[in-house]
Amino acid sequence: MATKKLNVTPLHDRVIVKPAAAEEKTAGGIIIPDTAKEKPQRGTIVAAGNGKKDEPLTVKVGDTVLYGKYAGTEISIEGQDLLIMRESDILAIV
Repeated sequence: MATKKLNVTPLHDRVIVKPAAAEEKTAGGIIIPDTAKEKPQRGTIVAAGNGKKDEPLTVKVGDTVLYGKYAGTEISIEGQDLLIMRESDILAIV
């Protein structure tokens, strides 16, 4: 996946995440309609801030992370749908 560098830099302990695509089919092969798709809870970090004064960030650009279902704020930058959230909203690095 070729990603160009964003012209936006998040402040402090915030990161910008590109959500993974929603599942199109179930494991049994059933096609999921758009109205029934769940929000993805996995994504890739595309930009990160510098961290707080005494707490550097533990995630970096390119990490695949898991986050809460309702974590972050949806934003659109350069035609991409992204999420901006605090590092504390991230549950795990995959």
